[in-house]
Amino acid sequence: MINRSLLLSHFRNHSMTEVQWGEHINLITGPNGAGKTNLLDAIHYLCMGRSFASSSDQYVVMQGERSFLIRGIFDGSLRRDFEISCSFERGEGKKLWVNRSPLTRHADLIGLVPVVLVSPADRKLTGEGPAERRAFLDAMIAQTSASYLEDLIRYRKIVRQRNRVLSDWHDRPDRLPHVLEPWDVQLVETGTRITHRRSAVIRSFQKCLEKAHGELAGTELIPFVTYRTFCDPCLEPPEMKQAFFELLRERAPREAERMVTTAGPHRDDLVFRLNDMELRKFGSQGQHRIFALALKMAQLYYYSERLDDRPVFLLDDVFGDLDPQRTNVVMTMLAQHPGQSFVTAAHPDKLTGFTAGKNHRIASFRVDEGRVKVDRIDDPN
Repeated sequence: MINRSLLLSHFRNHSMTEVQWGEHINLITGPNGAGKTNLLDAIHYLCMGRSFASSSDQYVVMQGERSFLIRGIFDGSLRRDFEISCSFERGEGKKLWVNRSPLTRHADLIGLVPVVLVSPADRKLTGEGPAERRAFLDAMIAQTSASYLEDLIRYRKIVRQRNRVLSDWHDRPDRLPHVLEPWDVQLVETGTRITHRRSAVIRSFQKCLEKAHGELAGTELIPFVTYRTFCDPCLEPPEMKQAFFELLRERAPREAERMVTTAGPHRDDLVFRLNDMELRKFGSQGQHRIFALALKMAQLYYYSERLDDRPVFLLDDVFGDLDPQRTNVVMTMLAQHPGQSFVTAAHPDKLTGFTAGKNHRIASFRVDEGRVKVDRIDDPN
């Protein structure tokens, strides 16, 4: 998939910006605060319907303005020359369009343009709590499976409704099991499908992770992902359902007391290891950094193997913490990736050796105070 052009209006520090991108590698340089990340964030909005750099749409609107607009033209093997737009207005909320037709649901956008993002925030994947790792896994699967995304949406609604029942009926222990029963059935049915799919994806993803980590760090330490859920993740769906029902019965007194659903895939976690060492507990800062980068490179490989359209690859300020050797490794991987990539860097000298390569199709841009200047665009022919 290729993002041919991007238009920003009142988006962060971009008052009005329009850019025509290169088809392969796009290098974006400029001082800190110039607006480099904002360009990648705008592309992410058009792919995922949300910012990766801000917790709320209202913080993305340019200071002193009421709204923003993003528009991009994309081209892929399954869908040619189509337009995605995203707008937000204070008091009105966010709206999404494909070819000027409004989308009724945010979920309908996911997977239309597959995207992989690498950013400094990735360190949370290996160093913080389970929610970060679940979000990474869910977003990765959702871009390849509309049915999985529908199950996620359905499951979250079921959990909310079940928690409400636990709260409303916790003082009626004689009636609570009967009121919960229909929600338990839905929880188990939907939760089992999610768990089974996660387990299958993780087994396939493991090979991609080993490849990416080996390229970045060598083969002395082998990365592993262990899936922790409410049962043995290798069970078949019927056995998973049975285990889920049994766990709900076991935890019924605790859930009635706490008024919250304590069992299910919303409590899952991924455990990362290098050989036998659990990364989160014993890994060095360097090992955390390389593992997080390998996770995203593995996501790129996973998508590239399974999707008809190559994902758009966004790398935001990832070279500041990498030594020259690993910077060269990443840039070589980028050159070999046949899809479109966007790379930001505050210091262009880190990319000097790469931009001098004769076999790379490079487009380079300089950003300063929300204005974009084209430095170079190689002819793909």
